[in-house]
Amino acid sequence: MTKVRKSQEFSPNDFVVYPAHGVGKIVSIEEQEIAGLRLELFVISFAKDKMTLRVPTAKAAEVGMRSLSSPDIVSKAMDTLKGKARVKRAMWSRRAQEYEQKINSGDLISIAEVVRDLHRADDQREQSYSERQLYEAALERLTRELAAVKGVDEAGAQKQVDAVLTARAA
Repeated sequence: MTKVRKSQEFSPNDFVVYPAHGVGKIVSIEEQEIAGLRLELFVISFAKDKMTLRVPTAKAAEVGMRSLSSPDIVSKAMDTLKGKARVKRAMWSRRAQEYEQKINSGDLISIAEVVRDLHRADDQREQSYSERQLYEAALERLTRELAAVKGVDEAGAQKQVDAVLTARAA
């Protein structure tokens, strides 16, 4: 049996977005035998989480792994942050579930919507613990991808996001 190697969409040293974990870097592409099958795997490192993930190359698209967003999408996400928070009147558990789905979708604009909707200015009411957790998760995903796309460190990306959110609140 000859193995036809299709051209890869991703290659080592590429930054990619894995929906459930955010931005990671492909360290290598390796072959492993798993349950008697030879599989080609992307080895993705998430340095911040000290985690390494192995994703079968054939399943990358299926699990929603994607390249970093284009600068155009990043601008749209930043514009989304400028908008007015849209908070539905649904029960918190239902809203929390929706926010979680948006964060795990890996879609930068959906993640920006969560940041926008859960952001609290200093003079606003307190956030609950679960609200804060979702906000921080979304904010971290947004800033990591922004940093990778713009080629700045996370602190620099965080400052850009904070500037937009602060300007909105003013």
